Amino acid sequence: MINFLIAMGAIFSLMMGWILIQQAARKFAAKYPQFGPAKEEGLGCGKNCGCQGGSCDKEQ
Repeated sequence: MINFLIAMGAIFSLMMGWILIQQAARKFAAKYPQFGPAKEEGLGCGKNCGCQGGSCDKEQ
């Protein structure tokens, strides 16, 4: 039972840590717009879009 509780606590901690890291990245991107927007997982070029000439056009 203790192993189950430890595993649940570890998974919850990792998920909360990831959310905090994403929030920090978004705040940093908002504070320093010269560095560009924060890169989100699964977004941008290379994920279901046609990248040509540095731009990303969504597939239709």
